[in-house]
Amino acid sequence: MSAPPTAADRARWAEADRVARPRRLARLRERMADAGLDAYYGVRPEHSRYLTGFALGDGEDRVAGASGQFIVGHDEVILFADSRYTEQAGRQAPAARVEAVYGDLPERWSSLLGSLGGRPPVRIALEASFVSQASWSRLAASSPGVELVPVDGWLEADRATKEPAELERIAAACAVADRALHGLLPEIRPGRTERSLALDLEWSIRTGGADALAFDVACLSGPEAALPHGSPGDRAIRPGEVLLFDFGALVDGYRSDMTRTLFVGEPSARDLTLYSVVARAQAAAIDGIAEAVREGQSISGLAADRLARQVIEEAGHGDRFGHGTGHGIGLATHELPSLGRRATDDPLPSPTVFSVEPGIYLPGETGVRIEDLVVLDQAASRVEFLTSFPRDVVRVG
Repeated sequence: MSAPPTAADRARWAEADRVARPRRLARLRERMADAGLDAYYGVRPEHSRYLTGFALGDGEDRVAGASGQFIVGHDEVILFADSRYTEQAGRQAPAARVEAVYGDLPERWSSLLGSLGGRPPVRIALEASFVSQASWSRLAASSPGVELVPVDGWLEADRATKEPAELERIAAACAVADRALHGLLPEIRPGRTERSLALDLEWSIRTGGADALAFDVACLSGPEAALPHGSPGDRAIRPGEVLLFDFGALVDGYRSDMTRTLFVGEPSARDLTLYSVVARAQAAAIDGIAEAVREGQSISGLAADRLARQVIEEAGHGDRFGHGTGHGIGLATHELPSLGRRATDDPLPSPTVFSVEPGIYLPGETGVRIEDLVVLDQAASRVEFLTSFPRDVVRVG
């Protein structure tokens, strides 16, 4: 496991982002031109950070109003920031024009569009999945001469292909998470509650090099482990049960995500069998991806999901594996590419990072999931784990 990120690491990543943003904007503008669009209105915090450098705290978009939203024209970028964020926006996004927008975006919409360099836009893309119908209607009414065009997945698809500095940050976040769980092992014993162990793990993540949690820690024992996204409670862990942790670290905007199912004392034969099936399912997906890469072929997220799912189905637990096999990760915990039954037949992008996390859940009895992050780089013939914590059976307590 690598050491926590240093100030020099963070400075290097900041410079890499500064250099990369013009290329990112150029790709977006090329798509705009191909689609006959004059501007792009973005609302997702991940997109704002990716294109401008402006970074809201995790979850802060719920109280930030329009701050962090942006308009990309052919010649410039307008970044919205009210008085709470004006100075921050100036520091983090020096290449953007910062405009103070409060709750008055519909009233300002026409003038903001008109202030873009070049001719005023007449067709503007909106992130359709993230703009409410009410907001859409108000913007349309405020500028009847402008056509609002729904687009979906443009920047998400760009972000799925990772730059070297992005891969470094995800790997750093994985290392923080690995160290945190390693350090927690001696503290796990019967009688400790799920909530207290989750708090200890969170403390280790936050003090071990992370800026924050990637998401709230899940610590679930015994029958509670059958809840794929359950929350820790006051239940005390008991000998002979499983103990499932699902957690991640946030490092310089980029996230990790891992799940480990540990065994408190001596595991039951049933739980060991489930663990073996899940481990084989995960290996089947990763090995299938690696084999395709070795042969110079591509593989889709749909095909990777089938490889894992087939192992679980053949073991008789197909109806107990309801979620996808994996998801992309980066500035968001869940992003493209998808590895699941609803994924496309399109080849996985490269380079990219995704989770592989099959699971089996027996309601009221137990649950097992193993999750690791994997980097795929087709050009380098690379398929490697970014998570280093052991994947074999681990007994605790």
